[in-house]
Amino acid sequence: MPIALVILSKLRNLWRGWLRSESPRRQVFCWPAPYKTSLLLLCLAIAIVSSWNWLVEPDLHPGVVAPFDAIAPNNALVEDSEALKQKRSDLVPSTLVQVVDEKETIRLKQKLERQLGELELVARSNDADRIGPVNLSTQEGKWLSQRTGPLRENWDRTVLLAADRMLSQGIISTLARNFLNNAASVQLIDLGDVSDPARTLGSKLLSNTFYGRSNLKTDPALTQRLIEELITKQGIPIIEVSKGDLITRKGEPISPQAYDVLDYFGMVTRSSRPLSWFGKFFEALASCWILILIMRRERPCLQARQALLSLTLLAIAQISKVWLGAAVSPLAVLVPPTLLISQGLGTTCGLVWMAICSLLWPFPINDIGQGRVLVACIVSGIVAIQAGRLRSRAQLLQLAVLLPLGALFCELIYYSTKLSSVDSSLGPLAPNSDELISEAFLMGAMLMLAVLLIPIIESLFGLITRARLMELADQERPLLRRLSIEAPGTFEHTLMLCGLAEEGARTIGADVDLIRAGSLYHDVGKLHAPGWFIENQTDGVNPHDQLDDPYASANVLQAHVDEGIKLAKRYRLPLPVADFIPEHQGTLKMGYFFYKARELDPNIPESRFRYRGPVPRSRETAILMLADGCEAALRSMKPDATEKEARQTVRNIVESRQLDGQLRESSLSRAEVELVVRAFARVWKRMRHRRIAYPINTRKAYPA
Repeated sequence: MPIALVILSKLRNLWRGWLRSESPRRQVFCWPAPYKTSLLLLCLAIAIVSSWNWLVEPDLHPGVVAPFDAIAPNNALVEDSEALKQKRSDLVPSTLVQVVDEKETIRLKQKLERQLGELELVARSNDADRIGPVNLSTQEGKWLSQRTGPLRENWDRTVLLAADRMLSQGIISTLARNFLNNAASVQLIDLGDVSDPARTLGSKLLSNTFYGRSNLKTDPALTQRLIEELITKQGIPIIEVSKGDLITRKGEPISPQAYDVLDYFGMVTRSSRPLSWFGKFFEALASCWILILIMRRERPCLQARQALLSLTLLAIAQISKVWLGAAVSPLAVLVPPTLLISQGLGTTCGLVWMAICSLLWPFPINDIGQGRVLVACIVSGIVAIQAGRLRSRAQLLQLAVLLPLGALFCELIYYSTKLSSVDSSLGPLAPNSDELISEAFLMGAMLMLAVLLIPIIESLFGLITRARLMELADQERPLLRRLSIEAPGTFEHTLMLCGLAEEGARTIGADVDLIRAGSLYHDVGKLHAPGWFIENQTDGVNPHDQLDDPYASANVLQAHVDEGIKLAKRYRLPLPVADFIPEHQGTLKMGYFFYKARELDPNIPESRFRYRGPVPRSRETAILMLADGCEAALRSMKPDATEKEARQTVRNIVESRQLDGQLRESSLSRAEVELVVRAFARVWKRMRHRRIAYPINTRKAYPA
């Protein structure tokens, strides 16, 4: 028993360590109970939908060993499914229903009209060597040069009508030229005798236009219908069974024909298969759990409603697969949700969602279906990688336009190589170009819809995209304009702080866009009383000196955090940006007022003069806290200070924050902290550059 407890304890520590590595050390799921219940129910629903087809399975299969001797109880005629399948497969290559392709027909008519125009240019030209659409005999050239305007119009009309009749019957590309010329001559019988130059020239023109071209395409639906009709007419393969015949012998493999007979007599039991169903059910449930864990690992501040969004999209995808079956479009199912998740939660979360959705397929898929899923995965991967980097709505729209074209190109390449290299009976039934274009158009329409819905989804589910961060960092936004007007000193401090924090984040690979937006809004709470903060005091009067109450002054400092949170809610700032307001102060000590209070009461607890926190819970908020502490110290350094002294100043402030426990949940490593220190020193070096003093004359001498 003690050994089991030790093993259990080690496994628990390993599990917690995996969850907390590279993320803040805090409770993994700090979500309310209703959200947890909703997530659990949604995971169960996804698991049930994904495993529904495996719930009931037959207890016997062709090829397995028969568990008993089976005797036919009655005479019967049983359909031979194996022979029927083989017969259907044999009929597919030789039974193709072709229909007229209207687009190709229009192209051939346009080509014929162009050649008629070229022929007219030859007729009007006096140059006997002018090249025309066809080679002219002496009689044809003479007739062409002598024809009048009405005769030309009547001849052109007759040729076009003959072309319409031929195209309506269908043109095949493998027809020999002489047969095609004879067919065209028959259609032009109204132009005179067989040797008449008007008729021979028209026949040449039509055969030259149609030779090697076809306006027919294969229709898979009509082909399948014809195959079924032929099978019905020719007769469905039947197995004749007499009463008392031995169907299977115990211990021998069950043949496909024997299985059909057993199924006909009801000897194949279709009962629930708990183990098979549970395997698929557990696979889907575990996939949902892994999706949430990886998302939580990648985004420590993941909200429950964001996890609900990912699972809801997964549930919609699974229901679509079950509802539409083999007709479902993998591109439409995988690509748009991947775009939404990658934009709001990052590239890694989008890739994980795409991988899980592509693996959880509720039914078996054939070669053609696997190719479609493969192309959809490739396109989704490109979407996930690019969407996490896009910084504007315009780039997002460009991606939504270009992706369908890329997907169409990939599918055309796949099918052309797959079907040409493998002799497959599925080739004639593979999607044609029209179906591929329709699928690409459907994906494009859904992508455009997703782009339009992103702003709404951002608000409903608390997502924060790159474009949203860029919009929040616009200094013309009302809250930032108000800060620059009512608290100009705080606004200037914010801009200086923004430069330090951005450089620190860029150095360690943190989210620069997020820290820029968080830096701009971190001190908006000072708007409630700007004059109580020294950077906004222009007349030298400090209200804290007149108040002479360290407790009240401490309340004023804490109030700038509380009021900032209220403003963040009022202006609907995203939660990751609003987190910078309390976390940039963490639980720091208000040192000046604490020491003044100690002069009045030596027993006053230190906790009374600390901010209420929480401490920084991400690398970005931790960098902002360090930059906030270093900004004033760096600006107050002597003009002749060296970069080494600047680094030491920054390092002292950073070490004091570390000793105070402010960075314990930020996941900043020691190496990253050192890189941030050096980044701050580089920014200070840029800030203190000197300028040449130019002589300026206050008065200009003008000539008398």
